[in-house]
Amino acid sequence: MTFTKYSLEGPLLAGLMLLLVQIGFSQKQIKTLDPRSHHEVSDDPYVARSVLDLKKSPAYRERGSFYFTNQVNVDEGGFNIEGDAANEPSIAVDPTNPDRMAIGWRQFDDVSNNFRQAGYGYTLDGGETWTFPGVIEPGIFRSDPVLGSDADGNFYYNSLTVDNQDNFWCDVFIIEEGGVEWDEGRFAQGGDKQWMAIDQAEGIGQGNNYSNWTSYYSICEPGYFTRSADNGETFEDCITISGAPFWGTLATGPEGELYVAGYSNIAGGFIISKSVNAQDPDAMITWGGFNEVDLGGYIENGEGPNPGGLLGQTWVAVDKSGGEYNGNVYMLCSVNRQFIGDPLDVMFARSTDGGETWSEPVRVNDDLSTNNWQWFGTMSVAPNGRIDVVWLDTRDAFPGSFNSSLYYSYSIDAGETFSPNERLSGLFDPHVGWPQQNKMGDYFHMVSDECCAHLAWANTLNGEQDVYYTQINPWFVGVDETNQKNENISIESYPNPTTGLISIRYKTLGKGAVSVKLYDVYGKIIKTLVAGTKGAGSFILKYDGNDLPDGVYYCRLESGSMSDVTKITIVK
Repeated sequence: MTFTKYSLEGPLLAGLMLLLVQIGFSQKQIKTLDPRSHHEVSDDPYVARSVLDLKKSPAYRERGSFYFTNQVNVDEGGFNIEGDAANEPSIAVDPTNPDRMAIGWRQFDDVSNNFRQAGYGYTLDGGETWTFPGVIEPGIFRSDPVLGSDADGNFYYNSLTVDNQDNFWCDVFIIEEGGVEWDEGRFAQGGDKQWMAIDQAEGIGQGNNYSNWTSYYSICEPGYFTRSADNGETFEDCITISGAPFWGTLATGPEGELYVAGYSNIAGGFIISKSVNAQDPDAMITWGGFNEVDLGGYIENGEGPNPGGLLGQTWVAVDKSGGEYNGNVYMLCSVNRQFIGDPLDVMFARSTDGGETWSEPVRVNDDLSTNNWQWFGTMSVAPNGRIDVVWLDTRDAFPGSFNSSLYYSYSIDAGETFSPNERLSGLFDPHVGWPQQNKMGDYFHMVSDECCAHLAWANTLNGEQDVYYTQINPWFVGVDETNQKNENISIESYPNPTTGLISIRYKTLGKGAVSVKLYDVYGKIIKTLVAGTKGAGSFILKYDGNDLPDGVYYCRLESGSMSDVTKITIVK
């Protein structure tokens, strides 16, 4: 890159100063958003209709080397139900039994009617099959589903409703540990665009249920935050939050501290507010002010791929691994980066001091163009500290098209670096299947554990809006274990499992470049064991893995254009 040096004197300096002033005013105006412009309303009347009696077609399923995707809103035979619509999903994963999950969504029984209800489905086999029993409280208008689990595997479903007087409030429904049926629910204060977080950490706040929402559509103005300190049975009187964040989420830290992130018109940008005493059921919750966070842009609403909704919301997550990055706070959002001419990028920032100060924003998507839309950016953090990120991306579509694919990336170094972006779906048109409103919801939702990222999302791969579950196993990202075996080359290790000392036998065909590399489960190279030119033949090498921790590793042989992989398990 070539740089030209200019002397800032006379008219040039004056002109530049004027330009900077104009940019400053322009940026401030752009960063003021109107949360009142986006809220849920009941436009169409309820019409009783059994979706299970509608026409059926094959459900969409896909399986890759490190992920699989299954449709959730299916009939008892596992078939897609035609003529309905489903979007805006949220997921709960049982931490005591990750095979047990529930997903809630906005259920439209008729795609020609925008009356929506609280749809849900559940799985007991890790997402391989799903049961769709119907909706909670048939005939009741519901929207903005938010699900979560406590440490014991009780599931919570926070659901917005509104009456004919435009009063907004939320109810919370509970499935007790091991069950599959929601109870009758209870009043949970609330308002439009709410989010919920449940403290799973050991301590006095374990089981606390926190939620906040948009201040303009609140049942308890001027408040827009509530807490339940009795496992979701009752919810306290509402209070405000420093900075008045909206269109965001909440997260708890390893010591029970509570973070609320979102956009703030007070600050003119993204903020994070923190309470250290919200965990104490006997305390009056206080906030330590708020801190501004630079994500390199602002939240977009009502544009491009999702003209009737948000293009994503603000995500906050905390590392609770107990390791090197324990307590780190992360924020992520799909943001409009107008000043570089990019409509939407997935941007990430990190705090290592409890949200007081923040890193410069980092772009997660690695496309080279500034014309693509990376929307519905969604983040979660695993108990081992791995950061998982997904989003919808138009990079594979024709220029000017909003057709999108699902993409994924992860980080194991606290967001210093992210893995190369991986495509997880084919292209689909987000502008089809609209249930009398021009959007595919406002968000996706993801929960991560040490094994996998569990994603609830919506797409139109069936030609209509449906809800899907995708399980992403980062252990296999970067290491393709699905290679077809080639009789001309091979690699194997023994003993396997091993306590540390590994013998690796590999075979090559013909003289050429050969490499043997050892990877961890994240696809990160631990050591290059062989790199050079070899002739045809069988070879044995020994590697002392006594310094490696217990776990699964992969050894990959590359010989010319061919490759083979063997899995190694170390148990001490």
